[in-house]
Amino acid sequence: MDKIVFHGDQEDIAFYVLDSTKLAGRSFLLVTDAEEGDGTCYILEEHAGTDDKELVYEMVEDDTLLDHLASIFGEQTEDVDIEF
Repeated sequence: MDKIVFHGDQEDIAFYVLDSTKLAGRSFLLVTDAEEGDGTCYILEEHAGTDDKELVYEMVEDDTLLDHLASIFGEQTEDVDIEF
């Protein structure tokens, strides 16, 4: 499982990538905060950063979009037990 680290103002936060998908030309990641066992899942949307080498990820907060993406990720990750 790939690990990505987000560098915040106060601390770094690590997430583990479970899956990725594209929807309407936009890229999304399904991540968890636990490498193994039970953890909390988040769906992040990828955006271009201030330069060509930087990517910015934001948590998806739109409930309609979250429901749609949860359905997609649920189908793609049949081997992982995820509750949305």
